[in-house]
Amino acid sequence: MKLTLAPMEGVVDFQMRKLLTKLGGYDLCVTEFVRVVDITLSRRKFFRTCPELANGGFTDSGTPVRVQLLGQEPSVLAANARKAIMLGSHGIDLNFGCPAKAVNKSRGGAVLLQDPQQMFNIISAVRDAVPSEQVVSAKIRLGYDDDSNSSEIVDAVQQAGASALVIHARTKRDGYNPPAYWEKIPALKQRMSIPVTANGEIWSVADALLCQTRSGCDSLMLGRGALAMPDLAAQIRAHVEGRAYQPISWLDIVNDIVESAGNLAQEHSEFYFSSRLKQWLVFLKRQYPQAQRVFNCIRTLHDKQQVLSVLYSELNSAGVDSNHNDFA
Repeated sequence: MKLTLAPMEGVVDFQMRKLLTKLGGYDLCVTEFVRVVDITLSRRKFFRTCPELANGGFTDSGTPVRVQLLGQEPSVLAANARKAIMLGSHGIDLNFGCPAKAVNKSRGGAVLLQDPQQMFNIISAVRDAVPSEQVVSAKIRLGYDDDSNSSEIVDAVQQAGASALVIHARTKRDGYNPPAYWEKIPALKQRMSIPVTANGEIWSVADALLCQTRSGCDSLMLGRGALAMPDLAAQIRAHVEGRAYQPISWLDIVNDIVESAGNLAQEHSEFYFSSRLKQWLVFLKRQYPQAQRVFNCIRTLHDKQQVLSVLYSELNSAGVDSNHNDFA
């Protein structure tokens, strides 16, 4: 089974990819989207979204990272894809699944599911722009308002020369509301000769196995479930390989969060750490009730040091020694 960490905008950044892949189980990460409008972006922009490019395109634990592009102009996307590959991205992923209103209003993300011909134009241009050995993948949903043109969508992806496809088994209208319709993937998969990855509502090992059965896919992409259970990929991998596994503890997670705080780039705003942590805690509380307590304590805090003080208290209350000066 191949496991990919999903490109969740606003939360799975460089630090999150570093932390989650350190726990093991992942074969690939896809970055948050790089928004492409009408120019070839600077090297700095790519490195800001994907600092792993400075490490050969790998996380510190050795997991390859693929840059995701979002836009609507084929030639401009092609030029940026070429640059991302040159900088070290392990292939290119094209975003046709983002449901955000602001993105869709500017003709990016899931809105393009209404126009399979334009999807074909984009994928074809990117495929022609990058070396043939590099993967060009597309991430889609089943459709926009409904899934009535899902066959047309996947046909466009394949005919344009994509190397792989990820299907988030919901429409744009569905958003992130359960369930994910994994059972709709096999009929689409039969139309494809390229690898297909199933995505959506995988929160546990049991969900992963059920998704695999219903979708007919050996490759899965983990999104929000990986945020709620940071070692979900490692748990799935251990189950598939028949190995015993000890799940990560709450205190291990807190310790990793504290450690990550010391590695934030100087260009991040003073509110960056607290904002991202609050988003993550919303997911963590599904699996770890202690996360709600920490969220309540930092809900109104923005300063990194104040937030860290709460985390130090969490560790100290359990008898874990911590040095308050390490991350000042």
